[in-house]
Amino acid sequence: MLLCDRPELSLASANAKLLLAEGLASVLATGALADPAMESGERYRNPTEVQMSQLVLPCHMNHRGELSIGQLLKWIDTTACLSAERHAGCPCVTASVDDIYFEHTISVGQVVNIKAKVNRAFNSSMEVGIQVSYEDLCSGKQWNVCKAYATFVAHSKATAKMKLKPLAPQTEEEKTEYSIAAERRRMRLAHTDTIKDLLTSCTVRTERESGDCNTVVPVEQTRVESVELVLPPHANHQGNTFGGQIMAWMENVATIAASRLCRAHPTLKTIEMFHFRGPSQVGDRLLLKAIVNNAFKNSMEVGVCVEAYRQEMEVNRRHINSAFMTFVVLDQEGQPIILPMVKPDTGDGERRYREASARKKIRLDRKYIISCDQTKVPLSVPWDQSNKVYLSYNNVSALKTLVAKTNWGLATEIDKVRMYTLEEDKSLSFRIERTTNIDAKQAFFLLSDLRRRHEWDSFYASAEIVQQVDEDDVIYHVLSQVISQENKSQDFIILASRRKPCDEGDPYVVAFRSVTLPTHPPNPAYTRGETICSGFCIWQETAELTKVAYYNQATPGYLRYITTNIAGLSSDFSLTFKACERFLQKNKDDIAIRFQNL
Repeated sequence: MLLCDRPELSLASANAKLLLAEGLASVLATGALADPAMESGERYRNPTEVQMSQLVLPCHMNHRGELSIGQLLKWIDTTACLSAERHAGCPCVTASVDDIYFEHTISVGQVVNIKAKVNRAFNSSMEVGIQVSYEDLCSGKQWNVCKAYATFVAHSKATAKMKLKPLAPQTEEEKTEYSIAAERRRMRLAHTDTIKDLLTSCTVRTERESGDCNTVVPVEQTRVESVELVLPPHANHQGNTFGGQIMAWMENVATIAASRLCRAHPTLKTIEMFHFRGPSQVGDRLLLKAIVNNAFKNSMEVGVCVEAYRQEMEVNRRHINSAFMTFVVLDQEGQPIILPMVKPDTGDGERRYREASARKKIRLDRKYIISCDQTKVPLSVPWDQSNKVYLSYNNVSALKTLVAKTNWGLATEIDKVRMYTLEEDKSLSFRIERTTNIDAKQAFFLLSDLRRRHEWDSFYASAEIVQQVDEDDVIYHVLSQVISQENKSQDFIILASRRKPCDEGDPYVVAFRSVTLPTHPPNPAYTRGETICSGFCIWQETAELTKVAYYNQATPGYLRYITTNIAGLSSDFSLTFKACERFLQKNKDDIAIRFQNL
């Protein structure tokens, strides 16, 4: 019952608004939603927030008369580092910068505004969120340029890491970023394995459309090598080579490599993760290497790596950094032109060629997942090996974003089961929660196994595993007992993603969303149902008590099926949640025994 948007659980928008208003009034009356900053009469500002504004001058321009991306990367790294050090209270170094997608170019005379703040601190590392926009001083208009996430590591001494103090997010936005930061960290750690899995377990298409271009360029002709001597102006305040300077040098050699393929001035559109593997100091020589890995119809990928050495005859060079950059070439109307094809070398060249195709597929899959209009059917997206990590991330982050919302309104409370509603934009969400006497870990394992859901949820007829993606992600085929308008039973293909707490105070999470599997197309015997965001969050409140909360987001496509009033809906939820509690109490001892045997 609680997993999907069944028709009899829908309600009229008017009732929802009334309940939401009543619930918000009740919460506001208790002061639960009061902003601590508003109480003091001051506008709240994150203590780690750093803002930088830079006027773009001719010296910052590239050959196209636009702000050099290398210069922008310097400003981004500086702002993010200042934010990280504001939280850590000690020197910090850049560990990595996630993928960056550049939406606009910037001209001379415009102002670049960069805002950075720490989203979450882990042990010795922290994630810093960066937003970049630019404004035209004459018109006052502003445009978004990019959003980035950087990881910084704190060092109390030259070589020693330190444990960072935890963050206490205050606003809804901060709570969301704080919660999802753990998922982004998980994705970073799994990125390399994702590429390997894609290359070994499925076929990556590398062929171009036939006849779109007759020019073939040997990839060796695009190779670039450049040496930079690290001088005092290139060092940061800690004596290490400034990370932003290294990124700027990398952008420079990558642009040269791209230009050698297209014989034109390319535009950088995407950077895929700068990964700093070690420091360098003043006096080091940095060898920067760039080569076009693959050229697609309208874009090309350039791989860049940086090695450091101290003496000219030194053989053992240190790998400092690496990244992949995607370029396009735009015509006078700003449209991408068709690029020449590349002929890869045998061995490493063919490997780079195939990996570039895999990375492109991952980027396209991510873009598709993000751009899906969740107010239209179908809501589900295709699952395959290339997008499994990001789809799992999207599944969990969507639920965590819903959990972090602050404007929930209490609708009803029956037998200690509380139901809240939240209406915003074109969606209506429910939250049902109850505190019960069970260990949070026990509840987590019991509720994450959909095969047992029918034992307490009358909506379920059965659920079977169709694919065990990994230890934390499972795809189920669910059959429901609800009859659709077509007088058929409903079925669902559900991705269940579970997460253990990252830090103390975090909940156990079990997230659900619909996916599409080629092996399980819609069956004429059933009506294929879908859910965009639902799941459980489980908090250990005391040694004996655990709060179990269920969330479900509905869309207008389902709200039109109105068959009950809110009183009936609340009663139905209450009965189901009480059945859930009985199920947990009945089976918790079995789970406890399994824990002891592990």
